[in-house]
Amino acid sequence: MAVSLNALLTRGVENILPNKAGLEKFMSSKKIRVYLGVDPTGNRLHLGHTIPLRKLNDFAKAGHKAILLIGTGTVLAGDPSQRGRVREKISKSEIEENIKTWRDQAGKVVDLSKVQIMYNADWLLKLNLADIIDIASHISATQLFKREMFQKRLDSGDTVWTHELLYPLLQGYDSVALDVDLEIGGTDQTFNMLIGRQLQKKMKSREKYVLTTPLINGTDGKPMSKTSGNCIWIDDPARDMFAKVMSISDAQIKEYWEILTELDPAGLKNLKPLEAKKKLAFEITKIYHGENQAKKAEDQFRFKVHPNMNTMVSLPTVTTQPGTSIEDFLTQQGYTSSASIAKQMITSGSIDINNIPVSNRKTILRDNQVVKIGKKEVIRVKIKK
Repeated sequence: MAVSLNALLTRGVENILPNKAGLEKFMSSKKIRVYLGVDPTGNRLHLGHTIPLRKLNDFAKAGHKAILLIGTGTVLAGDPSQRGRVREKISKSEIEENIKTWRDQAGKVVDLSKVQIMYNADWLLKLNLADIIDIASHISATQLFKREMFQKRLDSGDTVWTHELLYPLLQGYDSVALDVDLEIGGTDQTFNMLIGRQLQKKMKSREKYVLTTPLINGTDGKPMSKTSGNCIWIDDPARDMFAKVMSISDAQIKEYWEILTELDPAGLKNLKPLEAKKKLAFEITKIYHGENQAKKAEDQFRFKVHPNMNTMVSLPTVTTQPGTSIEDFLTQQGYTSSASIAKQMITSGSIDINNIPVSNRKTILRDNQVVKIGKKEVIRVKIKK
């Protein structure tokens, strides 16, 4: 189904710079060149990565020239965005290993027959000293140092490394090399993308628009990231994916519904939270595993977590302190008579958290998680504020 221009520039969109009206007018008269850049810092993609990927695919479906750019060059500098400390350097072998499965993973979100994959090492690694000096001459050092995250580091007594200052210049030069009209990226990429806009103006004397997509929170209600361990990975087994979506808080349903699926937002109005979450979990699992696997995952969740999913809202609630491990919880709440028995239950696979067997006895419990103890006991955890 064709995506309208208004929907293309509205749904799953946080902001358009310098303004939506200008881009809308520009797109009404021509097809544009648009790209999304992703650095291969890991070998798995999570649902947060899919938000800009889905938007890129929308542009491709609308007939625009869409490019998925793998940052095989920029990753060497390491994106400092939202980083409290410098990224560790990455080796060529790690980069190659990380991108091995990316095509298959990205192919679950974008139509690779309509989206071109490119690699920015193809031009960044060919830049000579004169080229780098020329690029740098268009951006002031003051502008780079005023970046909020850099100021926070400096205020805390930490440092900012020169190669981190180079990163936005390198990413910005991608816009020049690709000669694009529009760049897509998460809100955390706004600074880097605006540097690209500035370079496009100064080096090519033309406009480049920036479209930001929202970031999303993970299963614990905090920003989704691989370092937090709260990700829903797009290569998660269907059973785990369904269970993880069911574990999100009710407050997250609306954002997941609107930016991770094509479900009609109006469909949320008449659904109770549990009903909405079941539909959401089914839809997201269907996107990445197909309808049959989504149905199996739903059945597994229903019969393993609770014989009647509709009673989950009234599960008995047990309150515990922040930072409590599953082992300590079982002992403190009287589910086991000793830590050794708790450990045995965990290692034998008798404990599930959100329908996922837990094997690490030091796993920290999160608010609103559903814990299944043995064959019959099912409770909801609440964390004291």
